[in-house]
Amino acid sequence: MLLIYTHKITPRLTYIMRHIFVNILGVELDFTTKVEEFIKHTGPKITYTKQPLQNEFFIRSNELLFEQGINDIQLNIADWDGVPCFFQAGEKSILPFDIFTASFFMLSRYEEYLPHVKDIHGRFSPKDSVAFQNGFLQKPVVDIWAFKLLDALKERFPELEHKDKTYDFISVLDVATSHCYANRGVVRGLVGLLLDVGTLKLKRVIERIAVGINRQKDPYDNYAEIIALHKKYKVKCNFFFQFADYSKYDKNVSTNSIRFKSLIKYVADYVPVSLAASYSSFSNLELLKKEKANLEVVINRPVNNSKMRYNRVDVPQTYRNLIAAEFTDDYTMGYTFELGFRAGTCSTFQFYDIPLEVKQPIKVHPFAVHDISLSKIKKDQDLLRQVQQITNEVQKVNGTLITMFSNEVLGNKEDRDWMAIYAEIIKEQHV
Repeated sequence: MLLIYTHKITPRLTYIMRHIFVNILGVELDFTTKVEEFIKHTGPKITYTKQPLQNEFFIRSNELLFEQGINDIQLNIADWDGVPCFFQAGEKSILPFDIFTASFFMLSRYEEYLPHVKDIHGRFSPKDSVAFQNGFLQKPVVDIWAFKLLDALKERFPELEHKDKTYDFISVLDVATSHCYANRGVVRGLVGLLLDVGTLKLKRVIERIAVGINRQKDPYDNYAEIIALHKKYKVKCNFFFQFADYSKYDKNVSTNSIRFKSLIKYVADYVPVSLAASYSSFSNLELLKKEKANLEVVINRPVNNSKMRYNRVDVPQTYRNLIAAEFTDDYTMGYTFELGFRAGTCSTFQFYDIPLEVKQPIKVHPFAVHDISLSKIKKDQDLLRQVQQITNEVQKVNGTLITMFSNEVLGNKEDRDWMAIYAEIIKEQHV
């Protein structure tokens, strides 16, 4: 067991240290504020405070883990053997920076509490993040730091025991629009047809009619193909269906549609089905609860996983709402328009609510690859190479790579064959 001495045990300190040592590294640990107890301990131990006691393994602490609330922070990015780091620790510290404070800064999304300009959907821009601005958005730095710390500890304490994790991959399928033309009702179908005619989208007119008379399959109806692909390569996937009323940003098939409900039941027979919460439910807790309950009725089992429309996350309120609606896991933590690790990690973590200073009972599953961010890459070879680079980064630290694709993008063959690209990504994950 690893013993950590510190001058004060706080919720922030126990949260981040348990995440790093227990969740990422598989190391058992305990804390003490008593010098005598620390000195008597004969096993591996760390001093985490302002000054070392003797010649022990010492990491100089920053004040952030002992504070409350949010304070303005000026970060100076340094280099630790090729890995960016911040919160420098001084000469006496074994590590050149305070790994625990830096990791807490990333996981808690501390920077998203600081003043920033939101986009039209109320989202934090990746360009405002310290990771994007300093060129390490595509590195799971929290996990990299953790394993570098483990190497340093094992050099000092060869007897240190730890449990290794294994690399994992999960494909999230976002179904905000289950069908392009089918199952949308007579009125919506006629309005769509008139709009296509009026804007001279003749290809869509022909395609819409062909689907309407059952001469062609709806382009978004690729569920059987996706399920078969994952079954073939034994790769995990999770379908997130939007099950909400029609609104400006929510335009899925009607929840009253028998065919739509049958589709969801069909998918749920083969793979996990979760809730893609509507745009309207983002700040409406009762509506969020209603959507969850309605989907549970369709699949006849609990819905524990959530994903917010357009990947909207407003810390801490989004997670408070999800907890109140009795979700246990969320898959929204990531950027729509940039590849990489929004929270600096490829490991599942529990959300820390800074205003309440408490670890909340919801697990955050960060995704690193979104189909819209990939669409900016013009050549298929370059696209696949970037996905592979991110995969390699996650494999190095035995993390979990989560990708996010929509059935809409996979059904779109106008600019490129997205299904073929997706199949190649899934094939590469097969071990």
